[in-house]
Amino acid sequence: MTAPNPVIPDLLYSELEQELRNGVVDVMSSKAKWSDILARTESDNTVDTDLWRTLVQEVGLAGLPVSEEAGGAGASWREVAVVLEELGKAAAPVPYLGSAVTGTALLMALQSSELLAKTATGETAVSLAVPVDVCPWAPTSNEALTVVTADEQGRLTGTILSVSDALGADILLVPVGETVYAVEAGHASIVPVTSLDMTRQLADITFDSADAEVIATGTSVGTAIASALTISAAMLASEQLGLAEKCLAMTVEYLKERRQFGRVLGSYQALKHRLADLWVEVTQARAVARYAAGCAANDSPDLPVASVLAHSLCSTVALNAAQECIQLHGGIGFTWEHPAHLYLKRAKASMLMFGGPDAHRARLGELVDITIGKEVTS
Repeated sequence: MTAPNPVIPDLLYSELEQELRNGVVDVMSSKAKWSDILARTESDNTVDTDLWRTLVQEVGLAGLPVSEEAGGAGASWREVAVVLEELGKAAAPVPYLGSAVTGTALLMALQSSELLAKTATGETAVSLAVPVDVCPWAPTSNEALTVVTADEQGRLTGTILSVSDALGADILLVPVGETVYAVEAGHASIVPVTSLDMTRQLADITFDSADAEVIATGTSVGTAIASALTISAAMLASEQLGLAEKCLAMTVEYLKERRQFGRVLGSYQALKHRLADLWVEVTQARAVARYAAGCAANDSPDLPVASVLAHSLCSTVALNAAQECIQLHGGIGFTWEHPAHLYLKRAKASMLMFGGPDAHRARLGELVDITIGKEVTS
């Protein structure tokens, strides 16, 4: 008996998703101007807590994939993907990916109802305390996860380096072996580190006999973490898609107005070709990102393939779009007075998350039985 084929999700945006997008756009246009974001990257507090509070408490975006019975909005990961597209267009300095995606997905998988309800309402922000480059398909095998130990009283000791979205968290979700602990952020030393992307600044976390509460334990913990990280990689692709769309739109608008040698720059054939190629790449990225979001929403068995495909492709497209944005803007694109550098940094840093595109392409080969170096016979 063969396994049933996965249901192919609709790649088009629904009317409700477009309404959600319009609401997020309104918030971002009034509260996330790029000049304010740039100024925040050079301040001591790189997380925009006011914007975060508006998004998760006033607009109610923290619990979109959580059922109404569990305290959420009863939507799906498709709606979360739409939100991330708009956050990517603004390079928003909020811990949405870490809390509303990774942390929420893990709490859903572990069926931690009390903490999940607080996270879904925006009352509590959580962060999974793992290195930013951990691979979704083998999270518990990462050597960096063995540096934290728990004593007989359940107190944690150790250090985890380069954790994403920990600076805005109230609760840290810490995996130790086959157990996940919840630690109040105030019970740990969270030290910001200089990061390539200061709109998503990394932090080193140190525990020194920190009080912790067991969230879940058992062999299912590793599976739950892998599932949460797989969904996160799929959702990150939508953020990268939004970033690429923004860079393309900015570049087109600039080339339609900027004149050189008595002609509009956009009239030059060579530049038209570069923009056309980039448009094709962005369109391809949209297809794979939407498919990954649909697979996550439908709990499709094709999600592992869709996730690694989306991350590997959208990472590359986002970086190329940001690079083209800088180059085609000419001199102004290389200055601090233009937002292009914010997108380049976000694109490059996002590319390195969850193992990076090379690791995801290798994993994709394993999933579809095309291994690098494997001899192909007719």
